Amino acid sequence: MMRRRDIFRAGLAGAAGLFGLRQVKAATVEERQKVAYHLSDLDKVGFVLGNIKNHYEGTGGKVDIVLVVHGPALAAFKSKSASAAISSRFSGLVRDGLTPHACANTMHGMDVALTDLLDGFHAAETGGVVKLAELQRQGYAYLRP
Repeated sequence: MMRRRDIFRAGLAGAAGLFGLRQVKAATVEERQKVAYHLSDLDKVGFVLGNIKNHYEGTGGKVDIVLVVHGPALAAFKSKSASAAISSRFSGLVRDGLTPHACANTMHGMDVALTDLLDGFHAAETGGVVKLAELQRQGYAYLRP
């Protein structure tokens, strides 16, 4: 006859086995990553765009990426003054699926309209940091390189 201790151990082993099965099953289902990149430092624009490119390549494109730009970094995306390298890299990322958002507060402070920015930008009407919090609530991983 089994003792209570043996029954308890058997139950734990069974539960652990079921848990392990769920982990294996979950790992085989391919989910798209959802990532929000936060960019405010002007000196990190090229670095962040490179990270985003690597992210697309590393996941085989199975990722939804939102870039939220505010503060001094937004100046790098003005269509009239953006460098050829930034403009080219940015437009390629937008073609890959990047969804860029510009902080409306920063645009107002810099007296920049959405039409003054490189093609593809959306306005983060409630502000860049609010947009980032909304994205995190929607399940986006937050990255600030």
